[in-house]
Amino acid sequence: MKEPKYRKILEGAESLSLGISIVVAILIGIGLGLWLRSLFGQGWLLWLGVFIGVGAAINNIYIAYKKQKRELDELAKNPRYKNYYDGSEDEDLEEFEK
Repeated sequence: MKEPKYRKILEGAESLSLGISIVVAILIGIGLGLWLRSLFGQGWLLWLGVFIGVGAAINNIYIAYKKQKRELDELAKNPRYKNYYDGSEDEDLEEFEK
């Protein structure tokens, strides 16, 4: 099966989009807070917008995590990677805990 011509570019853009979406979510929240503050004259509404933006950014991270986990679970079903985990990290961890 031939690899698509722009696959690496699309994968890189997808990774970059998470960082951009975090910044954009926070900026939209700040903008919403500033707009509400100017509309109602209450300073605490700015902080409400900031918290909404940070919450949206955390939600974006969680959605990206679920997508990545789903892709890795699909990869784990591939027989090619069945014996990839050798357990050596567990032995290193046991030595560290002693």
